[in-house]
Amino acid sequence: MKNILFILGIAALSMSASCKKNVDAHVPPDLSFESGGGYTTADRTINHGDSILVGVRIVKKEDDLRTLNISYAYDGSSSTLTWAPGSHTMTPAEYSSYGNDYYIVTRNVAGTEKWTFTVSDRDGNITQKSITLTVQ
Repeated sequence: MKNILFILGIAALSMSASCKKNVDAHVPPDLSFESGGGYTTADRTINHGDSILVGVRIVKKEDDLRTLNISYAYDGSSSTLTWAPGSHTMTPAEYSSYGNDYYIVTRNVAGTEKWTFTVSDRDGNITQKSITLTVQ
């Protein structure tokens, strides 16, 4: 009887060692831009001091949504600045999905403006999308 239990124990250990563990896929949230009348969804050329409308739509894929950060960089700079109206921490009602429209006014200087939209979820998974404006 002891031999049978011993053999069953070894067989169980062998089977559990050979089984693959489920690996968390770390699926980031889905971030998209609203399309249609009046929305900007891609790079474009615009006059200085003009405004664009960007509609942000975010959907949870795996973990609750946590933050949205909108930042910008001028003329190819690698350093970015956070745009204050675009810094948002999700409320419990927004953990599954979030949507908002943002009006962005370009500066009064010719050059480029890269606007980056970054969303993160509870596990730190990140999705980013950018729009580059060429200001004339």
